[in-house]
Amino acid sequence: MTHQNLQEVLDATDSTVELLRNSQLGAYIYPVVAPEFTNWRSEQRAWRETAVLYDQSHHMDNLFISGPDALKLISDTAINSVANFPVNKAKQYVPTTPSGHVIGDGILFHEAENEYVYVGRAPAANWLLYHGETGGYDVKIEVDRRSPSRPMGKPVQRRYWRFQIQGPNAWKIIEKLNGAPVEQLKFFTMDTLQIAGETVRTLRHGMAGAPGLEIWGPYGSYDKIRDAVLEAGQEFGMLAVGARAYPSNTLESGWIPSPLPGIYTGEELRAYREWLGADSYEAVNAVAGSFVSDDIEDYYLTPWELGYGSFVKFDHDFIGREALEKIDPSTQRRKVTLAWDAEDLGTILTSVLDTEQEPYKYFDLPLANYGSSNYDRVIDADGNTVGLSMFTGYSANERRGLSLATIDPQIPEGAELRVVWGEPDGGTAKTTVEPHRQFTARVVVSPVPYSVAARGDYKGGWRTGYTK
Repeated sequence: MTHQNLQEVLDATDSTVELLRNSQLGAYIYPVVAPEFTNWRSEQRAWRETAVLYDQSHHMDNLFISGPDALKLISDTAINSVANFPVNKAKQYVPTTPSGHVIGDGILFHEAENEYVYVGRAPAANWLLYHGETGGYDVKIEVDRRSPSRPMGKPVQRRYWRFQIQGPNAWKIIEKLNGAPVEQLKFFTMDTLQIAGETVRTLRHGMAGAPGLEIWGPYGSYDKIRDAVLEAGQEFGMLAVGARAYPSNTLESGWIPSPLPGIYTGEELRAYREWLGADSYEAVNAVAGSFVSDDIEDYYLTPWELGYGSFVKFDHDFIGREALEKIDPSTQRRKVTLAWDAEDLGTILTSVLDTEQEPYKYFDLPLANYGSSNYDRVIDADGNTVGLSMFTGYSANERRGLSLATIDPQIPEGAELRVVWGEPDGGTAKTTVEPHRQFTARVVVSPVPYSVAARGDYKGGWRTGYTK
């Protein structure tokens, strides 16, 4: 029997947890863009020392939302306030379920009156699309899904190309491209720029801890703009960043990209699960890591646990408001960086040379995640689970293994904890999992963002999780 939707997939399994933990999807792929243009170590160092060009054209969904009720749709589904959301501003978009659990997140661009573009991963895009289609809103939504993970040589076409110019030398390159000084507008403010005779849209950003721009335009000008940017950046040490290094930048800057959407339970969400396809992101999402629970709800997270507590505004009605109003933020786990002990990480890395016994779970570089949503146990000295390590890899800038995690609120910065690396019982049936042993690695609770430069640039912003 062929399942038609997510609800039918769930009804046919005894365990949602086991379904997702044994998904055949594998790790989250950043498609189309070459893995490396130089090497991932140099590309990582360039965003800290010189400048980089990030290519974001292919790995995210785009939703083009227009119409008189576009802002109402956004307001009704977001924990964020939209009381101040003028044209030419962008805003982080975070929706929650009726029970107050995060579905996902992305960026909303207010491009023109009653015209918005959502850019991000599928869970939040699906939530917006569902409510736009079923909620009685006077809106039009055009969908431009991310590029295929494995295009197999077939042509790929998007509506927009999307790049970022980042790093200490970014502004010199931007002004060279423009042929004139460019005002450093406030964070998440939009404008335009002239590049190679084309007018492109811009967003003031700072992904690498220094002032930079996100730029975008019609996909037909992809090659022309990319070539012009790299040519202008050559004298300033600019490197193009490949798909291998690109996702590891968040280890330094502090965004947890892929929490499990909290939509698999609750009768009030049945209609949504029946709307989601049997091949949707939510149906095939691969959950990886050492944290295992019989209850899928133990994988759900609140906004505070992901550093989005400052976004929660009760100045409007939205899905999940009633549940969030009952939560005491001081009781919630908080987002941190975990700095891995060098000796322990070395033991994991060199275990592949052990000819006597199974190696530990392979720790890929620079990004070690082996699922779409990653959940490793963080334990204290007594073996109690005190948090979840959710995004793991290596920074050539810090020369250290790092994890983004959410941990119990009473644990102070500087405390030593442990991350259980690898899955129990030799591992699941995921395509990314080989037979292995578990290893318990020492980690130190550290700030988020871990990069000092990024902490200064993002202070009070969405990556820090600060509530002031």
